[in-house]
This record gives sequence, structure tokens and C-alpha cells, in this order.
Amino acid sequence: MNEKLVNLDEFNMSDAELFAPVNQDELASERITAPRYSYWRSVFRVFFRKKINVILLSVLVLLLVFIYVYPMVIGYEADDRFANLLDPDGKHLTPAAAMEHYGSNIHWILGSGASGESTFDAIWYGSSISVTLALVCALINMTVGVIIGAVWGFSKKFDLFMTEVYNVIANVPYILLISVVVLIMSASFWSMVFALTITGWVAIAYFIRTQVIIIRDREYNLASRCLGTPITRIASKNILPFMTSVIVTLAAAEIPSYISYEVFLSYIGMGLKDMSLGKIIEDAQASMLTPGWEIEFWAPVAVASIITVVLYVVGQNLGDASDPRTHM
Repeated sequence: MNEKLVNLDEFNMSDAELFAPVNQDELASERITAPRYSYWRSVFRVFFRKKINVILLSVLVLLLVFIYVYPMVIGYEADDRFANLLDPDGKHLTPAAAMEHYGSNIHWILGSGASGESTFDAIWYGSSISVTLALVCALINMTVGVIIGAVWGFSKKFDLFMTEVYNVIANVPYILLISVVVLIMSASFWSMVFALTITGWVAIAYFIRTQVIIIRDREYNLASRCLGTPITRIASKNILPFMTSVIVTLAAAEIPSYISYEVFLSYIGMGLKDMSLGKIIEDAQASMLTPGWEIEFWAPVAVASIITVVLYVVGQNLGDASDPRTHM
């Protein structure tokens, strides 16, 4: 084996400089060099990595602008649908005929309805009612369901009681229960909220309970219990943050479902009396098969479908991005 000797004189350095001792910092040697991790920054980084999510989010923002901002800007109210009621030539007009009759502007791009109202304006005003109803119901059901589900998964006594409650409620058709509650009470906004939330949280709580049971006996939770950590603190600090992606995914499915319930109940005549999307579709049933009037029915149906699909897909993709395993 050939070894090449190095002549230290070539460095023009003294022995003290060549063989000076190096001090070792024990704290520095234990420090791990890694970029700072931010959970939500990683969530949005993964979410916006896909171009389809950017497109869908842009569509969602545009929809929300038309749902909440547009009716406020034009000052639209429920009684405005009867503003042209006495105009016999302004009812059931196609977009081209409506623009010729009322003038070329955005209000008449979908024609006019049975009362001479702008179909375009009525749809977005109705959408604001339906989407607000869905958001309120989702907020109530998700909050109650997550809290009760977390406790349900830890407490054995509470588990026995809630399991029996779930077995009874789960065997009653949800749409039938909502219909009965709406029939007993007046079909107003808050009565519909009550009907959709009186038992809507039970299925959510059961799902959360199942997830809690899966992860409650992991080593770090057992260690916390041995150290005397209260169950409520274990649930709020050790378990619920771990289930963020599950909760987001569940909420993504819940919000569109409440819009669908409202539209369906209103369509069969058991929903809101306010001018929601479902009420608009119900009033336009006769236009579905009438030549020249079809857009009065299919336009709100299309808007309701677009809103629910976009909300669901954006929520599902955000739920996937919330999973820490996708942050690698």
C-alpha cells in the first residue's frame, strides 16, 4: 500500500497553529439542525401545490362573492321579486327577450321568472340563505359532535349511555325526523336549523368516538394518564389536534349535505318559506318541461350543484393537506 507523506512545512504554519486544540460545545453538539416546522404553513403549502386546488378555491371565492356581496351591492330583498308583477309582458322571458324588454345588463342574463323577477338576482339571494343555513348547522353539529365524541371515546360510563342513544337515533331515518320537526314547527330559518341539528351531531360524535378509541391507548396517552393528566386535557391536547385532518374532511362532507337537505325539503314543499334555493326550485317546477321556460328551473339547480360540488372537493382536498403524513 503506497502512502504519500505530507510535508507540513508547505503550510508555513507553526506547530502551535497546526495542532491547536478545538473546544467542543456540548449543547451545540446536541442541537439538531432542521428547518422550523409550521403545521398550517405546511398545510397550505401542500394544498396550493396542486393547480386544481387553486382553480377550485378561486371558483369558491367567486361564488361567495356572488352569494354574499352581490345581493348587498344591488340592494336585493325578498320583496324585489314582485317588483314587475304587474307587467304582463315581463314574465317567463328568455335571456334574450328579457334583455330586450328590460335592457342589456347582468340582471337579465338568465331571463325572468313567473313574477317578472330577475332569475339571476333571485338565485344568488336564495343561495345566501341556503349557504348560511348550511354553515350554521355545520358549525353547531361539528362543535357539539367533536366535543361529545371526544368524551364518549374516553368515558366508559358515558359510552354505555351514548351507545344506546345512538342505536335508537341511528335507526330513525334522518330525513323523516327532519320532516316531522319542520311540520310541528313553522318552517322558518331557525326551525330548520333546529331540525337539522337536534340529532345531526350524533353521527359525528359516533365517528369521532371511533377515532378516539383507535388512538387513546397509544404510549404517550398511557404515559399521560399514568402521570395523572385529566382526561379532558388528554383529549384536547393529545388527541383532537391529531385528528385535524379527519375533522376537516368530515366538515367538508357535512356542509354540502345540509344544502342538499334544504333544497330537497323545499322542493317537496316542506322546507323554508323564505326565498332559498330550494324554494326557487320548488316554484319553478312547472317551468321544467315548458318550452322556453326551462332555464328558470335548471339555472338554480345548476348553481346549487356547483356550490355543493366545489365546497365538497375543496374541503376534501384541504382535509388531505391537513394530514401531517403529506407534509414530507
